[in-house]
Order: sequence, then structure tokens, then C-alpha cells
Amino acid sequence: MAGTLTVWKFPTETGAETAATTLRELAQQRLVTVHDAAIVHWPTGAPKPKTQQLHSQAGAGALGGAFWGLLFGLLFFVPLLGAAVGAGIGALSASLADVGIDNAFIARVKEQLTPGTSALFVLSSDAALDRVHDEFRHQTAELVSTNLSHEQERRLRAVFAE
Repeated sequence: MAGTLTVWKFPTETGAETAATTLRELAQQRLVTVHDAAIVHWPTGAPKPKTQQLHSQAGAGALGGAFWGLLFGLLFFVPLLGAAVGAGIGALSASLADVGIDNAFIARVKEQLTPGTSALFVLSSDAALDRVHDEFRHQTAELVSTNLSHEQERRLRAVFAE
């Protein structure tokens, strides 16, 4: 399945949940196809963030809980794991590079997601960008990462920078 994986950061703990609600509404209106999504919110003072896979509009998530578990493990919990487990995850994470999830992605997201913030991870396609932008106009979000081409990413950033 072809899709765009994007990570949106919000400056509040609840921003990603609000955005997820908007995303569900857009999917119901068929303005975007959401294959899978997850949110991360990091309460101020908490030692680590909380994660939640969103329920796919089309039934079972395209990526599944194992994918999100691996991704969030790489992002937030790997330092707590033993060397053998870390080596196994290293092998798995190498295969994720094919979909744009490489060491640079991991480092970027780790740096951006801090206590008091939240993020929305979305695998989507067929977005009507102008209409999606209109619905997100009053929400403060920053595009942290995407697997789009440089030109596609530039256009996406331009639409949401207005």
C-alpha cells in the first residue's frame, strides 16, 4: 500500500488528540484516506510519553500494533533494553529505513517530542490538501517528518505555513 507517513508535533499535551478528532472527521467526509494513525502525548513531569494507536476508519490498522510498538520502542524505550534485544531491534529498524524511518527520523522525533508536547503519526493517502488545511487552520502543528519527496514536502509545508 502506498501512503504518506507524516509526524505532526503539537506544543501542548492535548494537541494531537484534538488533531486526531479533526482527522477522523476529514476521513468520514472522504477528504483524506487514513490507513493508520497513532498519537503520543507526553505529560509535563512524566518520565516517558503515553502512546495510543487510533482505530482505523477501514477496520484493522494498516500497520498494526506491532509496528507502532516497535516504532515507539525505538523512539522512547530502547535505552532501557538489554544488548541482545537492542541488537534484534537494530535489525528490524534497518528494514524500516525503506519506508523513511531511519536513524535521522528517530533522532528528529526524539529531539522534538519533549514533556508537555504531543504528536500525531499518520499513514494517509488521497488528501485534499486545501480542504484539510482549512480544517486544521486554528491548530498549531509543526511537520516533524515525512516520507514524501522533497518537492512534495515543500508543497505540504507551504500549505500549512499559511
